Amino acid sequence: MSPKELSYIEDALSHESFLKNQCRDALNNLQDEELRGCVQQIQQKHQEIFNDFYNLI
Repeated sequence: MSPKELSYIEDALSHESFLKNQCRDALNNLQDEELRGCVQQIQQKHQEIFNDFYNLI
């Protein structure tokens, strides 16, 4: 893997981590159960994407 490709993966990991944390923070502030369920699904998807990128390293 080239240094540039590794840099792209590191950037993607950083973005996915940020998005996961944003979802986590939103969950702490949401009261509506339906909306919480949607955000939990989004958070889970970002975790899966993070894992996929991490496994490329």
